[in-house]
Amino acid sequence: EQLVESGGGFMQPGGSLRLSCLASGFFLSLHDMAWYRQAPGKSREWVASISIGGETDYADSVKGRFSISRDNEKNTVYLQMNVLKPDDTFVYFCNKARPPFFPWGQGTQVTVSS
Repeated sequence: EQLVESGGGFMQPGGSLRLSCLASGFFLSLHDMAWYRQAPGKSREWVASISIGGETDYADSVKGRFSISRDNEKNTVYLQMNVLKPDDTFVYFCNKARPPFFPWGQGTQVTVSS
């Protein structure tokens, strides 16, 4: 199984980015999936989840600004990030919503700064 995240970059506060997570080696449609983020030297934190049925849940810090979605035909999970803040600066990863996890990908760096 492999997860490849993309779509990160540098953005000014208030801007938007859409992250993608392409899965290979397994059917994403069979799993509840989630996005996580991590700062250097710190623990990975949960950001958002989407169930097999499409139900979503968000961390309080991103609720109302981020939106998680999935396209099972493309075997891809997305994270639409709006009204970005400097506090959203992390490396973002996707994986299953709960253990046991698939091997973690490289993540995609999001930097929000003026």
